[in-house]
Amino acid sequence: MISLSSKELLETSIKEYIIPSEKVAHVQVGNSLEHALLLLTRSGYSSIPVLDPSFRLHGLISSRLITDNILGLERFEFENLEERKVENVMSTDFSTISIDSTFKEAFNLLIDQPFLCVVSSEGHFEGIMTRRVVLKELKKHIYQMIHSG
Repeated sequence: MISLSSKELLETSIKEYIIPSEKVAHVQVGNSLEHALLLLTRSGYSSIPVLDPSFRLHGLISSRLITDNILGLERFEFENLEERKVENVMSTDFSTISIDSTFKEAFNLLIDQPFLCVVSSEGHFEGIMTRRVVLKELKKHIYQMIHSG
């Protein structure tokens, strides 16, 4: 059952739940695939945002996209990592969310992806909203409802 307080949670702004852009690993559009793969490997993330120098979001790059791009007929062509650029391989087909969106909007989109990029109305990257943050908040809320009732 959804209580009144649950509905209030769903209508709250995501602003206090996002991980700010300064704390999010990302690459620039002109970076090489080698740089992106190193950053992905070191950070442990499967996918990271691709930004331009003005911090506008252009896409997402993942280890899978990179390895698919250097997969030859019989081997991985690692020598191509340095010359190929992120903007030629990145995905541009992904959901984003506004800084003014509600918890409910984020919740619905996060069912199918591990994080959402949060963008301003001008397209500037503000940070990410993760599925983990949503689940932790829902867990806290559910436990509060159980122990108060």
